[in-house]
Amino acid sequence: MPTLELPIETYQGPVDPDWCPGCGDFGVLKAIKTAAGGLGIAPEDLLIVSGIGCSSNLPGFIHAYGLHGLHGRAVPLATGARLANTDLTVVVAGGDGDGYGIGLGHMLHAMRRNVNLTYVVMDNQVYGLTTGQASPTTFMDAPTKSTPSGSHETPVNPVLLALAAGCGYVARGFSGDPAHLTDLIAGGIRHPGFALVDVFSPCVTYNHLNTYPYFRERVYKLEAVEGYDPADLDAGLKVAREWGERIPIGLFHRDERPPFEALDSVLKDGPPLVRRDPAPDPARFAALVAALA
Repeated sequence: MPTLELPIETYQGPVDPDWCPGCGDFGVLKAIKTAAGGLGIAPEDLLIVSGIGCSSNLPGFIHAYGLHGLHGRAVPLATGARLANTDLTVVVAGGDGDGYGIGLGHMLHAMRRNVNLTYVVMDNQVYGLTTGQASPTTFMDAPTKSTPSGSHETPVNPVLLALAAGCGYVARGFSGDPAHLTDLIAGGIRHPGFALVDVFSPCVTYNHLNTYPYFRERVYKLEAVEGYDPADLDAGLKVAREWGERIPIGLFHRDERPPFEALDSVLKDGPPLVRRDPAPDPARFAALVAALA
């Protein structure tokens, strides 16, 4: 049977966003709601997990289950929730500081394990919540509050890192094009495994370099490139290095292999863990104790 689409109003949260007027995160919030509605995901079947940052306030602005966790720890929290209840659609929402800084190690290991999560990273190349310090994706030589003479650090390339880590779904969107972004997020949710959707989400208050006009003048869609095949990892690695007058957005790579929960001996057999009897089988428990004696 076809999926019953749900209107965006289904996900209207009890609290209105308090982001700065014009913040790119508004477009991301709309894209997540629209993607969930298009896929017919009921609010009670959707969990949004975040860490710390402006973008990480997103779970409070959408009608669904939400968990606002610790800085950089959104992915392990989401992993635990997903593995405990595989009936849930789990989306991780955060920023470049939270995800590509303190949380980078968690993200890379979740990618190689191929846990069925969709990670939407609002990448504004700055720490917005703490008023404009350099982040892991800040451009070389870019002046910020913490680097007044320009950043001396090579920025992280999240798309290239994800491809190298074996991520099965790697995409990049732009919050200034919410329709395109919606398609990328919906594709990530449908993907049976870990999906990264990096999003250019301009910070209008503290980053006056990576603005809406900056990206509109430079981005081009991989879907419009004749012959580009997201199944070709080498092609994805090549375009992921492009930066300058032309910056690619779209689906870089897709490789559908079984997710972690379809391979794990405990998770693949029987109902989700949250629906199982927590009492151990006496015979199996006695055998385990004997084996460890």
